[in-house]
Amino acid sequence: MRILALDSSGLVASVAVLETEADDAVTVAEYTVNYKKTHSQTLLPMLDEISKMTELEPDTIDAIAVAAGPGSFTGLRIGSATAKGLGLALKKPLVHVPTLHGLAYNLCGTDKVVCPIMDARRGQVYTGIYEFAGNELVVLEDQMAVSIEEIGEKLAAYDREIVFLGDGVPVFKEALTERILAGRRISFAPAHMNRQRAASVGALALRYYRAGKTESAAEHQPDYLRVSQAERERRERIEKGTDGK
Repeated sequence: MRILALDSSGLVASVAVLETEADDAVTVAEYTVNYKKTHSQTLLPMLDEISKMTELEPDTIDAIAVAAGPGSFTGLRIGSATAKGLGLALKKPLVHVPTLHGLAYNLCGTDKVVCPIMDARRGQVYTGIYEFAGNELVVLEDQMAVSIEEIGEKLAAYDREIVFLGDGVPVFKEALTERILAGRRISFAPAHMNRQRAASVGALALRYYRAGKTESAAEHQPDYLRVSQAERERRERIEKGTDGK
């Protein structure tokens, strides 16, 4: 079985091809870029380069996995459109992988409580709480958009070490260590495991695929969790009676 995985939900753009080997996912190729370019400039060229390097024949792909959100609204739309276009063109199913699930899967096998945090701006983080039973991801608290204080309150209920990862770490690390969870056993994933990876999305997608968790390209919609800034500002104008004026 062969899975093509895409992740453009955050600061990083990532593409990977994975194949099954002894019931596990083996990364054949992964291309990740974290460098000041929009995902519309990088995602398709990265996919093209991986296809050339691995001599990938499109019709040999069994499913297309996509990090489906939450995350950057623009990034999610680019990833979603790319996955939908490929799914429609190749007549292949999509595997909808929640962004925070894929990010947590970077730490597959850890015995710690895993808390990915993405900076959602406006004083909030996109986050969730997870653990692993062997290589199986267990969702303790599903994806949410909350303040860092609120996720700290939820984490206080777990009497175990908590490991954080994601682009929210540089923003909130000091607050977590010195105020919100001061005195608690917490740690932070190393930098090379701290961002979205398409290989993790693909490895988790393989488990979802085997469990029958697929969708058609036409059915796929990103998980935004909250409305965009433009939609929020329009709603505020409507409430003030200034919309269209």
